[in-house]
Amino acid sequence: MARLADYFVLVAFGPHPRGSGEGQGQILQRFPEKDWEDNPFPQGIELFCQPSGWQLCPERNPPTFFVAVLTDINSERHYCACLTFWEPVEPSQEDATEREEEEDEGGQTHLSPTAPAPSAQLFAPKTLVLVSRLDHAEVFRNSLGLIYAIHVEGLNVCLENVIGNLLTCTVPLAGGSQRTISLGAGDRQVIQTPLADSLPVSRCSVALLFRQLGITNVLSLFCAALTEHKVLFLSRSYQRLADACRGLLALLFPLRYSFTYVPILPAQLLEVLSTPTPFIIGVNAAFQAETQELLDVIVADLDGGTVAIPECVHIPPLPEPLQSQTHSVLSMVLDPELELADLAFPPPTTSTSSLKMQDKELRAVFLRLFAQLLQGYRWCLHVVRIHPEPVIRFHKVGLLPGEWWHG
Repeated sequence: MARLADYFVLVAFGPHPRGSGEGQGQILQRFPEKDWEDNPFPQGIELFCQPSGWQLCPERNPPTFFVAVLTDINSERHYCACLTFWEPVEPSQEDATEREEEEDEGGQTHLSPTAPAPSAQLFAPKTLVLVSRLDHAEVFRNSLGLIYAIHVEGLNVCLENVIGNLLTCTVPLAGGSQRTISLGAGDRQVIQTPLADSLPVSRCSVALLFRQLGITNVLSLFCAALTEHKVLFLSRSYQRLADACRGLLALLFPLRYSFTYVPILPAQLLEVLSTPTPFIIGVNAAFQAETQELLDVIVADLDGGTVAIPECVHIPPLPEPLQSQTHSVLSMVLDPELELADLAFPPPTTSTSSLKMQDKELRAVFLRLFAQLLQGYRWCLHVVRIHPEPVIRFHKVGLLPGEWWHG
């Protein structure tokens, strides 16, 4: 059993020390206030709430939701579900962030040219965050949506009780069972636990990755991750970045990716892309210009459906005939009508799998690929352990120059 959520945090826009429209995140509230002994509070969480930076907006944007992933010093992942909404800036805060008064030598004050008009109404972001070691994105979305609805609509429900029920709820780590929970606001949510805690849950991320990039590009990214290259995803959607990174990791199963893994990288931490170690990282497409100077990074544009491989990077393909066979089977899964396109009398209808079922079929193809790649590996280990001494020995005397022609 494990806690469904370890921390609930409320992060709001804080004014920049020098004013202007940019600011920084400030933690207003967090529950519990003291750290758990087995799970300390993640530092710098306010950076991941607004990966593109904390900025004021001239209009109220619709609420957004995504899940960021943090990795601690023990290589354990923590899922940070973020629901962001916008509220009008209070007059005192608006004065501090909109206008920047500077005194010149004559003692006069003037308005900074970068500041908007004082009469314009601005909206500041505010984020509700759930931090958990469990990966239940839909449950987090529904829970944060319930808390947001209580806050906005002013429902006669005690928020402290709802948050307390959320933080004290425990669920099984694995087993495949279902559990129904309630946060005390007339809600009912069903949690489906995975069959095994070591088996990655991809949902529809693998199928979406193939739809966005295509078979050839995904196979290139798969081989790049296997051969320890740097992979960078670009997209305007944070949720697509998270799904793409999740899907690529699911394709690597049963291997475990042990390098840097940041599905959503904040703009303040872009220098991480210059690290010499391999990584799988997602960055907002607005910062694409900052990534063009990276010479050894494979860039996958999810919105444009392209994969750019630098000239200095060589990605070894899968050995034949596995490369051709895998490509053919993936085509049958993604486009079953391709095999029937040239038939003179095609069948009347062809069944198309749902997105979730297609995801399972694609993962099954890669599981069989790993079985073929690792075929005989256990037998090699068996021989080595039984015969620790070398089985084959070179006849050194026979390789002397004078004895070469005598065999």
